[in-house]
Amino acid sequence: MHNLLIFRGEIILLTLLMKAYKSFSISSLFTLLSFLLILGNTQDIHAAKIFQQVTEYKGEVVNSNTGDPVPSAFISVEGTNISTVTNSEGEFSLKVPGNVTSGLVTISNLGYQSKSLPLDSFQRENTRIELAESVEELSEVSIFTATDAKALVRKMFAKAGDNLVDEPAVMTAFYREAIRKRNRNVSLSEAVLKIYKKPYTTPSKDEISVSKARKSVDYERLDTMALKLRGGPFNNLYSDLLKYPEYFFQPEELDDYTFTFDDPAFINNKYLYVVNFEMKDKSYPWYYGKLFIDAETNALVKASYNLNVDNRKIASSMFVRKKPSGVRLYPINVSYEVNYRENDGKWYFGYGSAELEFVVNWKRKLFNSRYTVNSEMAVTDWQTSSGNRIKRDDTFINNAVIMEDDVSGFTDSQFWGDDNIIEPEKSIQNAIEKIQRQMLMDL
Repeated sequence: MHNLLIFRGEIILLTLLMKAYKSFSISSLFTLLSFLLILGNTQDIHAAKIFQQVTEYKGEVVNSNTGDPVPSAFISVEGTNISTVTNSEGEFSLKVPGNVTSGLVTISNLGYQSKSLPLDSFQRENTRIELAESVEELSEVSIFTATDAKALVRKMFAKAGDNLVDEPAVMTAFYREAIRKRNRNVSLSEAVLKIYKKPYTTPSKDEISVSKARKSVDYERLDTMALKLRGGPFNNLYSDLLKYPEYFFQPEELDDYTFTFDDPAFINNKYLYVVNFEMKDKSYPWYYGKLFIDAETNALVKASYNLNVDNRKIASSMFVRKKPSGVRLYPINVSYEVNYRENDGKWYFGYGSAELEFVVNWKRKLFNSRYTVNSEMAVTDWQTSSGNRIKRDDTFINNAVIMEDDVSGFTDSQFWGDDNIIEPEKSIQNAIEKIQRQMLMDL
């Protein structure tokens, strides 16, 4: 079991390197910027053509009682595979083909009553959607018949082949990776991806290619250090614990965990068992969290879990690949979430997120630094494929990718074309604009 944890740590690696951006000459930077501007103009023409074919609706999803934003709410157009997710401020951007002018849009999130609204009620800007908290007394619902939490989880794995879309699929996904020093963003990478999802019943690993990407880094906020995440979107993809149980727990390893029932839940008109789990052996970093399982089909709907990293020495060896001498670096928070979506009675991977918080201690320095790495990936469209051999090209990335180093782009507002993305948070967008202004001032 602990070998499994260490192997997972090799997938999610952080590299700590001395910053070297000052080695770039002004002429080299100008050449780089010129290339980006030329590329941007070309993309503008392409995007303008695309934008004539889509309609974009923007707005926010809020709590009907408090007015607080509802983050990670899932928004989908019924009868299609078009969807998006609200950001941490409850904001969304939904793009639909221009020929789709009617239909229902479903908005759902755990703990809230789902809502379906006609598409023609959405506005181009400032659409406000209020979700009411779910207050139904679920403990009295007769559909909850399971009495053994571990047996329920075992059944969840056994029925995965029936519940999941078990044929090759090509998914369009939006990926965002942000690194913050304390509360300030210092690095942002975003990309539209193509995920070549392999059947759940095969051991073949999924593949990813990059359709569009951009990044910005504010090196001045990084002091003398640059913190980078290795693996990029594969970290979120591998959180799919039904496809990749080897990074988490497998059916034959359930005896290594304690399972208990929590209060049941209700989401998207489905009754869910909530199962708490926790590793028994706590001599090494150990997993704990919750599984949300459909009471009718035993399908996994959502999983949220953490890695206890109180053992700093071992936790650091799991996550840190390189660091300068005189520096102690260790994680203080490691958490993951994965959500599955339903289409015609079958479930597929829909959303994955990861948050890792690290403390950096320098020798002979009074104060430490704290960094938080957030990554999330949302599937915004998908279709089954014939399963023909994938023709790989230079847009494909491997599971050791460092997005901050391997992607490039710019902040043009039309860059994303008709792709559904997670609406940028104001703070992140401001960080990008500041970085762009600073680069121009340095010329």
